[in-house]
Amino acid sequence: MKNKLLGKVAVITGASSGIGYAIAKRLNEQGVKCYDISRTVRPHDEIKKAFSCDVNDTETVDEILQEIYNKEGHIDIFINNAGFGIAGAVEFAKEENIYSLVNTNLSAVIALSGRAIKYLKKTCGNIINISSVGGVIPLPVQATYSATKAGVEIFSKALANEVRPYKIKVTAILPGDTSTGFTNSRIIDNETDDEKLKGQIDRSIRKVEKDERQGKSPDSVAKVVVKVLKKKRPPLRKTVGFFYKCAVFLPRILSCKFVNFIVRKIYL
Repeated sequence: MKNKLLGKVAVITGASSGIGYAIAKRLNEQGVKCYDISRTVRPHDEIKKAFSCDVNDTETVDEILQEIYNKEGHIDIFINNAGFGIAGAVEFAKEENIYSLVNTNLSAVIALSGRAIKYLKKTCGNIINISSVGGVIPLPVQATYSATKAGVEIFSKALANEVRPYKIKVTAILPGDTSTGFTNSRIIDNETDDEKLKGQIDRSIRKVEKDERQGKSPDSVAKVVVKVLKKKRPPLRKTVGFFYKCAVFLPRILSCKFVNFIVRKIYL
C-alpha cells in the first residue's frame, strides 16, 4: 500500500520534547520531513531543523515558515502542539500567568494557523491542533488551562469550515493523562493564607500529577496523529484512548451539573 505521507513536510510547534517530539519521530518513520519551532531547541535526528522561537512571536514564525517553504517548495502539515499549564484556584492566579497561558495555548494556535494557511492551501494540507480531554471535562484548579483547550477545539471546528474550499483538513486531537515533562513544568499558583483551602488545592494538584505520571505515553498520541493524517476524510475531533473516549461522551448522556458533580468528587 502506498505511503500517503512519504515526502511530505511538517511543521510542529513544541517538538523538542514530549508529545511534539513523539509526533516528529512517528512522522519521520513515515518519510515526513519534520521542522520544529520551540523556545528551547534540542537536537534530534528525526527533526530536519529546529528553530528557536516563542510561538507568540508570530512575525518570526512567519519568517520561519517562509524559509521552510523556500527550501522545500511545499508545507503539507502544520501541528499546533506547543503549550504549558498552570494550576491553582482562579482567585489566587497571577494575571501575568493567565495572559501568558491564554496567549500560548490559544491565541498562538489561532494566529499561527492563519499564517500556515497560505502554504497549506497549495497542497490541500492538514492542520492538527493538540487540545485535551480537559477541554471537554474541565478540571477544578486548572480552570484557565481547561478553558484554553476548550477554545482550541471550538476554534478547530470553526476553522475547518473556513478552509474547506481549499481542501485543508483540520483535526483537534484530545489526549487524556499523558506522561511527559509537562507535569513538572506546570506553574503552580497557590498563594493563600487559608490553610484549609490550600490543602484542598494541593490534594487536587497531586491527584492530577499522579494521573499524568501514570498516564499513557506520548507515543500513543503520536500514533493517533499519524492515523488521522493518513485518512482521506479525517475527523474534526479525535480522542486518544478508549477510557477517554467514554469520558468525553458523558456530557452527551448526563446533565452538565451531574458531570461536574462527578469531577468535583474525584478532584476536590
